[in-house]
Amino acid sequence: MAMLPPFSPGTPITTISLSSGTTQGKPKYIPFNDQLVESTMQIYRTSFAFRNREFPLEHGKALQFIYSSKQFKTPGGLTAGTATTNVFRSSQFKNTMNAIQSQICSPDEVIFGPDFHQSLYCHLLCGLIHWDQVQSVSSTFAHSIVHAFRTFEQVWEELCADIRDGVLTSRVNVPSIRTAMAKLLKPDPELADMIHKKCSGLSNWYGLIPALFPNAKYVYGIMTGSMEAYLKKLRHYAAELPLLSADYGSSEGWIGANVNPKLPPEFANYAVLPNIGYFEFIPLREKAEDVEKDKIDSTFPCMEPKPVGLTEVKVGEEYEIIVTNFAGLYRYRLGDAVKVVGFHNSTPELQFVCRRNLLLTINIDKNTEKDLQLSVEAAAKLLSDEKLEVVDYTSHVDLSTEPGHYVIFWEMNGEASEEVLKECCNCLDRSFVDAGYLGSRKVGAIGALELRVVSRGTFQMLLDHSVHAGGAVSQFKTPRCVAPANKSVLQILCDNVVKNYFSTAFG
Repeated sequence: MAMLPPFSPGTPITTISLSSGTTQGKPKYIPFNDQLVESTMQIYRTSFAFRNREFPLEHGKALQFIYSSKQFKTPGGLTAGTATTNVFRSSQFKNTMNAIQSQICSPDEVIFGPDFHQSLYCHLLCGLIHWDQVQSVSSTFAHSIVHAFRTFEQVWEELCADIRDGVLTSRVNVPSIRTAMAKLLKPDPELADMIHKKCSGLSNWYGLIPALFPNAKYVYGIMTGSMEAYLKKLRHYAAELPLLSADYGSSEGWIGANVNPKLPPEFANYAVLPNIGYFEFIPLREKAEDVEKDKIDSTFPCMEPKPVGLTEVKVGEEYEIIVTNFAGLYRYRLGDAVKVVGFHNSTPELQFVCRRNLLLTINIDKNTEKDLQLSVEAAAKLLSDEKLEVVDYTSHVDLSTEPGHYVIFWEMNGEASEEVLKECCNCLDRSFVDAGYLGSRKVGAIGALELRVVSRGTFQMLLDHSVHAGGAVSQFKTPRCVAPANKSVLQILCDNVVKNYFSTAFG
């Protein structure tokens, strides 16, 4: 494994990366330099080596749904952009991608286009033009892949018309993109007919990805954490095509590579690359009596354990990660809880557990992002008889009432009956199994859970809002808990509520 060049304290920071802003409602500004680009390329090369051993690619193309947002200058004169944009715009990125895997289907003009709706349309079109050469389908996050094929369901006939006539739709009006696509797009009635026949023959779009790209070997992207919510839909589109979870990292830097790509995304683990940063781990208490004690006596919480080093972690225990990286972050707490599941040679393999600071809490209750996901999944099963599904969801703690209560916003792909939605609301409430929540609900210290159904396209508005605020589609994550301070997102959600229900589960 190649070592990174030594970090010099005098190395200037010329670029600033912006985080997604999902956690706090606004992006963080993070120092970025060439050594972080190199560590990104190293982790790409490492994980690809393990991935290619299990799923070897032949000469072909990769359909990558990646997007770059605009860079800008800070008041101090530094170039700033989202973390993904800074990587995608580096010369090392394309050189590395072309060296380790298939050539990207889409030209740079599409990847760096100013309008992601137009770029997405052209990504799909580029994939269809090269349908028999596509070896893999990927994006930074699972959400972007699901969003791409949900969009395909709406525009597939227009895509067929473009291919049939060899003329790009007027919906794409960016001159640089039109010029680049004109070089690829030629009249091909036979291909248009084949795509039309395949799409017409699918049942509810099941197996769409292998139907369109029969030589694809896998679907690839970050599928852990908040992305687990999209796995069901992604498996629907992928059918038997393997889903491979990408590597573990954050805007602040990378941590580990997926060296066991055959594992299902729900069980993905990551081998820490010890030379891309200095890592420490804060042990997290696991004993139930300690957790309950801390809930009851939050005024005087137990003293936090001292961090341990990379070689001192123990299999089966959970930790919070501390990172010191080559761009100047010193003992930075990521806020991620991870579990050590084993060792790859002498480096620990980590499984992502949850974001520690994404908690639904009012009284002594502590529900994590994972608890919310399990609750929504349980309630969503009640929609299956009506052949409906939850498109996306988020939550909010409403303290404007006394007592406070949980609010779940969700969007569906159709209309459910009143009876089913009432039962969904009750199921959501019952499915939070945290002892602090159950106890508080029973004694009335927490009010009845509220389900707010939002109109179709509401979560697309959240994506649009993020992009208009300078975010990148490749970096977008639906916030799973909207804080009161995140007023603009909360306003979008509240303005689009069409129905609301209160739980009677504890009545």
